[in-house]
Amino acid sequence: MNKKLKSIGHVTLEVKIKRTIWNISSLFLFRFFGTKIFRKWRIMLLKIFGAKIEWDAEVYSSVKIWAPWNLQMGHRACLGPEVICYNQDKIILEDDVVVSQYSYLCTASHNINMLNTANDSLVTAPIWVKEKAWIGSRAFVGLGVCIGKAAVIGATASVYKNIEDYHVVGGNPAKTLKIRIIKK
Repeated sequence: MNKKLKSIGHVTLEVKIKRTIWNISSLFLFRFFGTKIFRKWRIMLLKIFGAKIEWDAEVYSSVKIWAPWNLQMGHRACLGPEVICYNQDKIILEDDVVVSQYSYLCTASHNINMLNTANDSLVTAPIWVKEKAWIGSRAFVGLGVCIGKAAVIGATASVYKNIEDYHVVGGNPAKTLKIRIIKK
C-alpha cells in the first residue's frame, strides 16, 4: 500500500451530521446490546450505516467506530473489546483478521507543517490488514499502514510503517522480532 496522505482539511458538515446520527444510534442500538446473541444485530446496524462486513464477522459492543461507512471486514474478522476504530479513511480487515482488546486503529492525523494544526490541517490514509493477521492487545496502528498476511503485531506495539507478510513485530516503533513459520 502506498502511504499517500489525503489532505482533507476539515470534517465536512455532511460527515458531522452522519456521525451525529451514528453516535446516537450506536449508543442506544449498538453498545446497549452487548451479549453474543446480538452479534448479527450489531452487524446489521453497521451494514445499515454503510459498512461492508460479512455476517460471520465479530464486532464487540464496546468497539468505538468513528465512521461505519469506512469499515470493511472479511469472513471471521474480529474487532475485540474496547477497540478504537478511528476511521476517517478506510479500514480494511481481510478474512480471519483479529484486532485484540484496547487496540487503536488510526487513519487520521494533522499536517505538522501547517501552523494551525487544529483547523484545516487534517490528513488521512487508509489502513489495510491482510488475511490471518493478528493485532495484539493495546497496539497502535497508524494511518497509511498495511499489515501483511499472517503478520503478528505484539501487544502494545506502535506501527507506523508497513509490515511484511508473516513478520512478528513489537516495540515502539515496531521492529521485526522474527518471521512466522506456519506448520501445517
